[in-house]
Amino acid sequence: MPHKIGFVVVSSSGHEDGFNAKELMVHAPTVNGWRSPRFCQFPQEIVLQMVERCRVRKLQLLAHQYMISSKIEFYISDSLPEYFAPYQAERFRRLGYVSLCDNEKTGCKARELKSVYVDAVGQFLKLIFHKNHVNRYNLYNQVALVAVNIIGDPENCSDESNITSREKLIDHYLGQSSEDSGLDGSYIGKPDYISPLDDLAFDMYQDPEVAQIIRKLDERKREAVQKERYDHAKKLKQAIADLQKVGERLGRYDVEKRCAVEREDYDLAKEKKQQMEQYRTKVYQQLELHDLLDSQMIRKPFDLPLAPIVHSNSPRPQKSSQSLLHREEQAGEKPCAEPAKAQLHSPLNVKLQAAMGPPLPASDSLTKINVDLLPYDERPLPAVLKQQGEVYVEPEKVEEDLVPKGSTAGEPEPLTEKALREASSTIDVLGETLVAGAYSKTWSYREDALLSLYNRLMATPVGTPKEDLKNLLRAAIFLIRRAIKDLVPSVFQTSLKLLKMIITQYIPKHKLGKPETTVTVEKTLPNLLTRTGDSSARLRIIASNFIQELALCKEIKPLQIIPVHLIQPLKQNSSTHLAMSQTDLLARLLKDLGTENSGFTVDNVMRFSVSALEHRIFEIREIAIKIILDMYKKHRTLILEYLPADDGNARKNILYKTLFEGFAKIDGGTTMTMEAQRKATEEAEKQKKEEVKVLQVQLAALREMQAEAQFEKEKESDMGKMKNQDDPRKKAIHSNPPDVPDDHASVANYLDYLCIFCGERDDSFTEEGLDLHYWKHCPMLTRCEHCKQVVEIASLTDHLLTECDKRDDFGKCHRCCEAILKEELPRHIKIKACNPARSEKLANRCPLCHENFTPGEEAWKSHLTGPAGCTMNLRKVYHLQKTQATQLGRVFPPSWCRPSRFFLVFSSGSTL
Repeated sequence: MPHKIGFVVVSSSGHEDGFNAKELMVHAPTVNGWRSPRFCQFPQEIVLQMVERCRVRKLQLLAHQYMISSKIEFYISDSLPEYFAPYQAERFRRLGYVSLCDNEKTGCKARELKSVYVDAVGQFLKLIFHKNHVNRYNLYNQVALVAVNIIGDPENCSDESNITSREKLIDHYLGQSSEDSGLDGSYIGKPDYISPLDDLAFDMYQDPEVAQIIRKLDERKREAVQKERYDHAKKLKQAIADLQKVGERLGRYDVEKRCAVEREDYDLAKEKKQQMEQYRTKVYQQLELHDLLDSQMIRKPFDLPLAPIVHSNSPRPQKSSQSLLHREEQAGEKPCAEPAKAQLHSPLNVKLQAAMGPPLPASDSLTKINVDLLPYDERPLPAVLKQQGEVYVEPEKVEEDLVPKGSTAGEPEPLTEKALREASSTIDVLGETLVAGAYSKTWSYREDALLSLYNRLMATPVGTPKEDLKNLLRAAIFLIRRAIKDLVPSVFQTSLKLLKMIITQYIPKHKLGKPETTVTVEKTLPNLLTRTGDSSARLRIIASNFIQELALCKEIKPLQIIPVHLIQPLKQNSSTHLAMSQTDLLARLLKDLGTENSGFTVDNVMRFSVSALEHRIFEIREIAIKIILDMYKKHRTLILEYLPADDGNARKNILYKTLFEGFAKIDGGTTMTMEAQRKATEEAEKQKKEEVKVLQVQLAALREMQAEAQFEKEKESDMGKMKNQDDPRKKAIHSNPPDVPDDHASVANYLDYLCIFCGERDDSFTEEGLDLHYWKHCPMLTRCEHCKQVVEIASLTDHLLTECDKRDDFGKCHRCCEAILKEELPRHIKIKACNPARSEKLANRCPLCHENFTPGEEAWKSHLTGPAGCTMNLRKVYHLQKTQATQLGRVFPPSWCRPSRFFLVFSSGSTL
């Protein structure tokens, strides 16, 4: 039956520090796995040696979540070439390859487990990794492998094919199929059955110690089934199911403990460790209560024969073989069982033991533990060692480690000549003893010096002369600037405490005024900003929070010092942490302070944000996008001036596409504020006044042109009368229209009957007639369906957004620039079916037919009234019919054709 095959890593083409290929020999929830070097050459390869020559049935690979190889090839061989000689491709037989998913659908947050079924015989397996999938997280173009699992059986099982044929024959006569889902994985007597306990997913989510206990119980369950002890087998089956949940929980606790250690949250790590121990003890007691657990089962996974063998140079801190041997002897067991000896004395294990070095005598491990040889986190506490009867050997300490050279116990060392010159003015004010403590190489003296200075400033009486107060302040600032750079967290935090006291208590108490506050902040702020780029995440957070607290302080907020420093453009060669902290701090303060009298303005914030969009670091670009979107919520059109136009070229850039889509969501998801409505109304009224002025000028020009035309017509009519006296029909045709006045005195009255919007003139256009014309027939106007007001078609969109009674129900689409109902706006934006609008300088936009046409005021009239213009203007039909009737009425007398007959002939398309 195929089972899990142990292996060791023979070689790899390279690895990143802390991610050796030997990590693949360990299967546990907290393993790091292998990772290729940064910017490595491809392909990369790893060679594995199995414990014996076997027939490989299944290979399993657990890929990294974002360092993913595009393709992995498999090769197998029975032997290797000469030692240190290059591996020859012909010595390995190619099995095939697998392609890995780029993981974009999961956002690079899931790891792919790839299983490959093969049938190949050999002892050496080679994996070749090809070029990585490109994503935003894989900054160094690396590939990685978290775990690899080999499942097979010994190669000497020669009768396997006969057994397989026999089993298939039995299934055939019984009418069963091996593909039957009801029997899948339930019949373990089949030779090709693979236990789920050998699957890689089992080990990667289970606590290693619990996983070995589950395997032992599974063996007992199979023995009970063979002996037909079904009650006991049922009991073991239930225990295995419960233990799998226990192992997953313990594995999760272990991962959380490791994450806490990486964050330097040691309180949480200690809590998780105690939680694991208590939970493990409780479960083991329950198993012992039901006679399911004995001392032979509680063994670390590294004690078992087929477990991966860890080299001494493994990056993970593992317990030494001496401590494991000592634990086994305390449990009353022999160091190794007889079956294990056969494995340990195989040629492969002998070679590995030689590489690890000879074991120490058991007596030494019982009586003496040298803690210097253990990693720091693995060193036992002296109290625990005393309880176990072990002797704890303290590492030898030289006296100079406790007391610095040239000093006596309890006093800091004297100042050097360089320090005396550098701090001469500070020494004159504070004294040499306090300054020597601040310059000491012992961190406790430096902290005590700052605390002493804190108490001295607090105790300074109110009546002290101003000059002395200022000198004391200058000296304190000198030491604070030095302490801010200190690498010890306690000293750094003490300096911040002292600085806060000076700004909030010392300066206001003695009324030193804003100039001293300004000097204090300007001298210390650069060092504080530098600490926001510290390698320690804890210190970065402390520095950033302190700067934010200072900026919001009532003594510093009016000075606007901190915002001026934060809006300085990011340097491309600055450290990643420093640039990210500056951008994040600006975003947080912008929310707290706003852009009104805070040092932040729309101009300087947008200039910073637009430059940050081009930064090489992805996180900074994301923060810049958030800043711009937050600014757009408050300032709208002002923000668009700093960005390119929303067109196809701009949307090719994913950053600008994200911004424009964010703008659309904001416009569709928020209502306008009262201030925004007032500003929009004022702008609309101003625009309307300008349009009225333009119309008045056009009207004056039109009156002048019509007066000239009337004068010419009078001349032509006089000449026509003379020519057509003998032809009354010709006279009728060329005579003046009856509605045109004959004298100059009536020109003014004639121009009064004129529509200033469409230019139509009619005698019925009195005050009431014009109102009726505007209300029903003028093709340049329309009625708003929501408030029933008559508005110009050219300004219908602005009316719906700013003037209409239902304006709160509309939002503006940034693609077509038209007013859309907010309940339909998200779908409208999503489907992108609208015709994109062009710039006002390039084209006008009709809100009726949604088409772009020639720019300019005159183009509106030709579009809304012309035959080839707007197809959705219903008033245009009435206007065209009336115009055609007027023109034909001038050519033919009314008695020649009735209106009904005229329209009939016209509609049929025949000539008159």
